[in-house]
Amino acid sequence: MVVLAQLIEGPMHVYRMQQLIRERGKDTVVNVAQRNSVYQTVERLERAGLVEVAGTDRQPGRPERTVYRITPAGRETLREWLQTMLSTPAREFPEFPAALAFVPVLTPDTVARLLRHRVERLEQALVDLDRQRAAAAAVPRLFLLEDEYRANQLRAELEWVRRLVADLESGALTWDEAWIREVAAALEGTTATAGGAGADR
Repeated sequence: MVVLAQLIEGPMHVYRMQQLIRERGKDTVVNVAQRNSVYQTVERLERAGLVEVAGTDRQPGRPERTVYRITPAGRETLREWLQTMLSTPAREFPEFPAALAFVPVLTPDTVARLLRHRVERLEQALVDLDRQRAAAAAVPRLFLLEDEYRANQLRAELEWVRRLVADLESGALTWDEAWIREVAAALEGTTATAGGAGADR
């Protein structure tokens, strides 16, 4: 998507795409950490007929670079992807909710300690993001919506994690192995009763 969106602006070579991704901060929302990831993406898009070679860029003292442009099919595909992604929540599997699902493996004290570290990192991430947004104050809001969304996500997560830490520290939320076994046994009995003799869940 980020490659096609860049080519909407005009033909360019892959190195320029990589520069723009970094300069515009899009590497915070799109995973392009691997050096060859953009090259591989362009190759896949070309095989799919979504981009095509527009020519070559020759500059003194630099290697020749292939310049790509978006095709009509690429423009339509980009619009379809954006419409789907904006209108329909994706079934994603981020790490933090997965970790929360299995916190009973650890002790309440350990979980509280780890979450306090998370609070510190979230606070720093917000400071960094606010600093970046302040530096980009002259950029119209339209081009910074992903940063605005991320800031709101960070604030909501930070507030929730702080409350969770407070509940762990006060004992309002706690557990031990014996209690977990009791709950598991009770739930297993409830499930068996509800499911009937032939149930396998």
